[in-house]
Amino acid sequence: MSDVLIIGAGVIGMLTARELRIAGAEVTLLERGELARESSWAGGGIISPLYPWRYPDSISQMARASQQLYATLCDELHGSTGIDPEYTVSGLLIQNQDELDPARHWASRYGQRMSVVNNSAITELEPERENPPGQALWLPDIAQVRNPRLLQALAEDLQQRGVHIKTQTPATGLALGDGHMQGIHTPDGLVSADITVLAMGAWTGAFSRMLPSPVDIRPVRGQMLLFKGQPDVIHHMMLEENRYIIPRKDGRILFGSTLEETGFDNSVTKTTRRELGQLAIGRYPVLKDFPVERHWAGLRPAAPAGIPYIARHPQIENLFINAGHFRNGVVLGPASARLLADLLLKREPALDPTPYALNAPRG
Repeated sequence: MSDVLIIGAGVIGMLTARELRIAGAEVTLLERGELARESSWAGGGIISPLYPWRYPDSISQMARASQQLYATLCDELHGSTGIDPEYTVSGLLIQNQDELDPARHWASRYGQRMSVVNNSAITELEPERENPPGQALWLPDIAQVRNPRLLQALAEDLQQRGVHIKTQTPATGLALGDGHMQGIHTPDGLVSADITVLAMGAWTGAFSRMLPSPVDIRPVRGQMLLFKGQPDVIHHMMLEENRYIIPRKDGRILFGSTLEETGFDNSVTKTTRRELGQLAIGRYPVLKDFPVERHWAGLRPAAPAGIPYIARHPQIENLFINAGHFRNGVVLGPASARLLADLLLKREPALDPTPYALNAPRG
């Protein structure tokens, strides 16, 4: 029997497994499908919350902690697996003329370089941007990862470290007794460990209804397009009116994403494909020369105010939850995993755990 059983092998589950395994724990990772094929795979990989000054301090603090870990994490994964997560400091332009004061306050508080640039400077940074906005915020130090490659590297790293990975093994129920988690029911039987961690992303809320004090997490669909472009056509990430563009090293270009309340429906729609395509080409006419290689959707795990649950369950002593990161799973992943490991292993936590407790107030 393992020391720790983690339910859910997205970026949060895998990073948590890695953190605990490095600390010496025997870890089993249980996944209902294939590794990291849901929200973790589907996102853009920007290592920053979008419009970060709109979030509570608990998100900004965790994001800053993760940003300080990411370059080393990606170097370690690349070195151990040969898979490059493509950590790239490509900078982020944000069109937002109405929130300069809160943006400046946030940047000063969290030590983030930021300047206001006019449309001629935007054109210099992004020559292919048609009719650039009159003004934008320029954050030159914001990085990105290519999240599918990050997840592939994590999966290989966990296997090398001896983490027990069970895919195609859905958790179907809980075995509880006297305030203690006895195991997880699966089609193959009961799987047990000394400690269980729920890291099931958007599915955590529904699954936790079997528990006293369930968590409030719902799925929110996001659709995305991938253009098969060429290197150096678009140079930087840019966020405008809740739609972002992300250039990859090999020339592929992501454009997205939507926010849709569709329950657990992660299908794509022709209407959204057309709308995203028209908007992308309207901003960057050069994209009409490149085919749309993929169109997909993911289900984000939305908790109130976007604040994840990272805590021991208040009524079940050997159950922890690490879920509800909404659009910020990749952004917050390293610091989130470290905090969960700190709590589980009874180490001095690197971050104040109070805002992420199950009973903490959320906006």
